Parts: sequence; structure tokens; C-alpha cells
Amino acid sequence: MIKDYTVDIQKLFLRILLSDAEMFTRVTNIYNPANFVRELRDGAEFIKEYTAKYAYIPELSVFNSATDLNLEAIPPETPGIQEFFLEEFESFTKRQELERAILKSADMLEKGEFGPVEKLIKDAVQISLQRDMGTDYFADPKLRLNKYFNSGGQVSTGWTQLDRVMYGGMSRGELNIFAGGSGSGKSLVMMNIALNWLQQGLSGVYITLELSEELTSLRTDAMLTQMSTKDIRKDMDTTELKVKMASKKSGQYRVKGMPAQSNVNDIRSYLKEVQIQTGIQVDFVMVDYLDLVMPVSIKVNPNDQFIKDKYVSEELRNLAKELGVLMITASQLNRSAVEEIEFDHSHIAGGISKINTADYVFGIFTSRSMRERGKYQIQCMKSRSSTGVGQKIDLEYNIETMRITDEDPDNDYKPQSSASDIMSRIKTTSQVGAVNEAVNATVEAAPKHVVADVGSARLKSMLNSLKKS
Repeated sequence: MIKDYTVDIQKLFLRILLSDAEMFTRVTNIYNPANFVRELRDGAEFIKEYTAKYAYIPELSVFNSATDLNLEAIPPETPGIQEFFLEEFESFTKRQELERAILKSADMLEKGEFGPVEKLIKDAVQISLQRDMGTDYFADPKLRLNKYFNSGGQVSTGWTQLDRVMYGGMSRGELNIFAGGSGSGKSLVMMNIALNWLQQGLSGVYITLELSEELTSLRTDAMLTQMSTKDIRKDMDTTELKVKMASKKSGQYRVKGMPAQSNVNDIRSYLKEVQIQTGIQVDFVMVDYLDLVMPVSIKVNPNDQFIKDKYVSEELRNLAKELGVLMITASQLNRSAVEEIEFDHSHIAGGISKINTADYVFGIFTSRSMRERGKYQIQCMKSRSSTGVGQKIDLEYNIETMRITDEDPDNDYKPQSSASDIMSRIKTTSQVGAVNEAVNATVEAAPKHVVADVGSARLKSMLNSLKKS
């Protein structure tokens, strides 16, 4: 590899480009006239502009007339010239881009613009030619299918019904969003899936930008030990014993609190530090939650939620791909979703930007009365790799331990039960509702001369029924 890309070497690059149109086509994605020395920069710019306008490389005579550089052609039969050029031009471009990025970063650091610096350097380092020819579709279908389904993907969520909607589970390198209103249990859903993955032997990190590390851990204690938080407080020794026993069969787990307005670089740095200091191979990352994260790549007003969420969701998905991890985050539903039992894209706070980026988006439908009766419903709002959109998954919820489980994984799968069905079941099992129906029937059957006493009779009947129950 050449150590010093002198003027003569850079002239050689231009000569090769002018002599072989195929070479220019192969390096177009990294070709930048700004990388050449000043005396050659106009010539390099002429090649770029001419090719963009006429769709082919300029003749050497045309180039020399326009630039006065008087370059000579390279004989096409020169052995090894193409391999030499591709390797050295890539190295040259990467070196020049990195040098310019470092100089630009110094100015940005002086202005206090720390966020974009890492991206600037990273983009320069990752410059490369397109040597990957992609997947040969017909070559080995079985190998291709096994690679998709088995190469770190399709990890069960621990909820059989949800796995079926997703054709097996969640995949590494994808972004999954659970959306719900305030108090709907977004964090609880994420904590439950995290615990399911831990019990499968996976290791991960739960990053909370809202709750404290201690409260997040306490909720996981309740889910893991099947004890209420009230019982945990009374018997910490039993709690400690159960947690330590469970740790022997589980993956490793870290709960990290970060301030709101943290960005994806903060998360990336923390994950790298976890791996370096603890040796944990992180399999999954929970970010609680997306709406509180700020973008790295641009400066944006926190109130401009559409733009902010667009960049944050893209950066989180890129991070999941970069690290090869399972990634789940959460987002708010807007006010229009409060009275709805069927969610669509219009109900997501911030609009369509984060939905376009995410691989899966799920809406959480629940209420206080549903949770008291042990019901949760997950609605699939977006699916990139399955036909699950519109399907609804009914789950069981233990209000004491906050554990969410399949209703009955052994029974036939019923993904289409709707939110209205749940509300109907709740209504018919309500004692107060049954009392009201009985009283109303009594009133309708009563003679007219006793209707005046119905009010007191209804109250007495309701009180007696409630006392008996």
C-alpha cells in the first residue's frame, strides 16, 4: 500500500479514470474532487461534471484542452492496473476524507458541537467500494432461508401468541416500538419481555430515561419472584434468595438510568463500556422511551416531535443493526387515542415518521378496570415482515406481581379478539352491572302505583347484593 499519495500518484489516478470508463463507474460512490491536491482539483471536478452531464467519461483530448494538464493515456493491456487502482484509490479516498473530517471536527468541538463529531469520523472511516455483490437468489435457497431464520433472528418474546403474529418472534437489528397512552403500561410490557429473554439465557440492558434504576429493578423483582411489592418490602431476605437463585439460570442484566434528552451516542457509549468492563455480550437493549431521546445528527427543537422522532428512530435502528441486538423502545399515543379501542397510525404521537422507520409497532390497549381483571391487549399496528397488521393479542396480567403472560398458550390461537370483546366480557362479569340489570327488570315489572318507591328499592337491592358478594 502506498504511504504517500504524491501529485504524481494522484495524476496516475486521473489517467486511469480517463483511460477506462469502467473504472470510473466502479469508484463513483467514493469519488470526490476535493480529495485531490489543488493543482489537480479543477481537472477532477471537470471529470465529475462532464460525466454527470453527458453520462460518459470525457476523451483525453477534451480533458487536456479544458484543463491544460496534458495527461497521457494508460495502455489498456497494462497488467494488474485495475486491481492496483481499486485498492489504492479506496485507501487514498479514505485517508483524505478522514483528514478533512478531523480538521472539521476541531472547529465543531470549539463551538461545543460534540454530537455530530463521532458520526463525521465514523462516516469517513467507513468509506469503501461496493465489493459485496448481494445475495444470489437462485444459488442456494435453503442456505438463504436458514440464514434469515437462524442467524441471530426470530427470538421468541416469551408470549406464544405474539410470536405467531411475528412469524416466530423478534429479530436482531430491527426496531420494535410499543405505543400506549400515559399509564398504559409501556414500561411494564418492556420489562416483562426483558425478563422473558433473561429466562431464555439472553443478556441485556434496560435503559430508563423516566423511572429510577431502583424502581425499575423493584418491578422486575416482583415479576421474577411472583411476590407483590408490598410482600417484597416485608420479606427482603426471601426476595434476595429468589433473585439469586434465578440468576443462575438467567442471562446477565443491567438497569441504567439516563437523563431525559440523552442521545443515541450516549446509549452507544454506555453499551460499549458495559461490554468492556463486565464482559457481557449484550443480546437485547430496551430504551424507555423513544420520545425522551434526542437525535445526534441534527440540532432540533424538542417541540418539533415529528423531525426529532424521525432521526431518533433511524439512529436507534442503525444502532440495533450495528450491534446486532434485539431493540425495543416505547412511544406515546396522542390524545385522539384516549377514547379509541382500535388504534391506527394517526394515534401515534409525533406522527408517521417513527412508524416508517420501525419494523414492528404495537399499540397497548388497556385500562384500570382491565388491569384489575387481569387483562392486557396488544394490537399490531405495523409489521415489516409478517401479515400481522390489525391482529390483536389478549394477554393475562397479574396486578400484584405485574407479570404479563399468555392467556392460555395451550388453547387454539385467537388473534382477532377485539378490544370491544374484552370490554363486553368485563361488563358482563361486573357485579354492579348485574345488580343494575336485576333492579331494572324489577322496575319494569312493578305496578305503576309502586314506581315511586323504586329509587329506594333499587338502592336497598344494590346494597344487599354487594354485601352478599
